[in-house]
Amino acid sequence: MSDDFDLDLDDIERRMDGAITSLRAEFASLRTGRASASMLDPVMVDAYGAATPLNQIGTVNVPEPRMVTLNIWDKGLVRAAEKAITESGLGVNPQVDGTLIRLPIPELNEERRRELAKVAGKYAESAKIAVRNVRKDGMDQVKKAKSASQISEDDQKLYGDEIQEMTDKFIARIDEAQSAKEEEIMQV
Repeated sequence: MSDDFDLDLDDIERRMDGAITSLRAEFASLRTGRASASMLDPVMVDAYGAATPLNQIGTVNVPEPRMVTLNIWDKGLVRAAEKAITESGLGVNPQVDGTLIRLPIPELNEERRRELAKVAGKYAESAKIAVRNVRKDGMDQVKKAKSASQISEDDQKLYGDEIQEMTDKFIARIDEAQSAKEEEIMQV
């Protein structure tokens, strides 16, 4: 391989790994009938004139397997937090008790499980698209180097094969994560 051209395969791998990290965070926000503090991560509250994550206006706890509690620090934000949770589409009904908001997690019915499995599939597809975009970027770098006569055709093929192999590995990891999440969601 040529000394003039240096493809940063570590950077490509790091960017592909970022897609998987993002996917895991999205999967964590999907509730599976068990309480999880991370299910509130995407919920934003209009606090002090700015959209603020729930965990920055109160303490999130999971005292029981089917209950999440949120202890709001500023009493004036309790109604705003309750409204944000209700409108978030999480499918939970907040119960307010002073500055404490209880979120009982209901059992998932079969229809809701199927919907969540579809959402998990959409998240996985987005992650695959992100990995493919990183692959395309790497392939474009190799193509430009070949056009500029920095690398030979053989080197172009070697780099291309290496990038494709990395892409296949990450796509397989995404498929595994999706299968595991769907199995977790469908588990009664």
